[in-house]
Amino acid sequence: MPENYRNDNVVLSSALHMLMKFGDIQNAERIFRSNKKKDIITYNALINGYNLNDESSKCFKILEEMRHEGIVPNDITWNILIGACSQIGMIHRCEYIIDRIPLDIQNKRQIQNSLIDMR
Repeated sequence: MPENYRNDNVVLSSALHMLMKFGDIQNAERIFRSNKKKDIITYNALINGYNLNDESSKCFKILEEMRHEGIVPNDITWNILIGACSQIGMIHRCEYIIDRIPLDIQNKRQIQNSLIDMR
């Protein structure tokens, strides 16, 4: 990827999505790590890519990294994580995620539908 695009988060997120869609996790991770200005959009693209490639456990590691970096998960992040929990059938992870979703986000219809679907 040309250097001048590496810190454009829209381009980066699109590249992450494309690479993950084709199962190229290693290059997606490399591009993600090379970005110096990660934001919620790039984190969501990586988490979603892991989920698409049956790497759900990595989704939760990225959630912790986000917290460490001060990036606050949004409703899209939580929706992806609910899907990851549902996909791997890990009840304890589901409970962990549900306990951490802020109430204002839990009340959104899309999140409620995902939570119902998870059970």
